[in-house]
Amino acid sequence: MESPALTFRDATDADVDGLVALIESAYRGDASRAGWTTEADILDGQRTDPEGVLEVVKSPDSRLLTVEQDGEVVACCQLEHRGAHAYFGMFAVRPSLQGAGLGKAIIAEAERQARAAWGVTEMHMTVISLREDLIAWYERRGYRRTGRTSPFPYGDERFGVPLRPDLRFELLVKPLG
Repeated sequence: MESPALTFRDATDADVDGLVALIESAYRGDASRAGWTTEADILDGQRTDPEGVLEVVKSPDSRLLTVEQDGEVVACCQLEHRGAHAYFGMFAVRPSLQGAGLGKAIIAEAERQARAAWGVTEMHMTVISLREDLIAWYERRGYRRTGRTSPFPYGDERFGVPLRPDLRFELLVKPLG
């Protein structure tokens, strides 16, 4: 049986609370364990907050792509224009729908929209370097590890409460042809 079509639109102020709940459910707490993208074993606390999501919605250089299926928001991702490349972040798929191919379709559409809107030649993202399963998923989509890392913002609970002392972000890059 084929799943219902996905529709894509830019988030509005009215979407903020629902998107925060979606992002939290995909990454934090027991609800996130229903999917495979959970960070619950390495981070506690919040993944984002209404202020952070609203900042992305309002920024002239960003879009928060909202993905609906059957009229319900099931996923989202941030696209940010950064000169010759775009940044991909805040990617969340409802945990009960993970593993069904939605993520693959969403990232492909996000790449297409970034190329069309901004003419960018690369997509960049940062992933917690310990997340080998997630990095492998992105590698299967054409992203490559750069070996360039940046520190996790320890002490800034807006990004979570680390449960380990060895967290850092690794930059992944994909050429968009």
